[in-house]
Amino acid sequence: MLLYEVSPRFCETDAMGHINNTVLPVWFESARGAIFEICNPGLSLDKWNLILRKIDVDFLAQTYYEFPAQVRTRIGHIGQSSFVVEHELWQRGEKTATGSAVMIYFDYNAQQKQEIPAAIRTELQKLS
Repeated sequence: MLLYEVSPRFCETDAMGHINNTVLPVWFESARGAIFEICNPGLSLDKWNLILRKIDVDFLAQTYYEFPAQVRTRIGHIGQSSFVVEHELWQRGEKTATGSAVMIYFDYNAQQKQEIPAAIRTELQKLS
């Protein structure tokens, strides 16, 4: 499991003092940084090999500006050319949201998915 600490910013709040619903997908993407590094060491855009197929977020409780939060990330499933990243957002001991992202291992030159290499698959499995 990967842990990503978040310090909510005032600009991320809505009129009710909650973290705005548009912010959580950004936090979840930031939490996937270590996974991006596994798939593309050095994060070179010239060699980028992932494309996002789908994201979702379930809001379970309100998340607030005043308190730090933590995104807990794991790999939920690995297929031939795709994998599912699962996220949980925790604040003050409470799970406030969950989410997932389906990532495709992708060849941008050929504009098609490709099989996840064995070495990358092994590293992703460590996060299951």
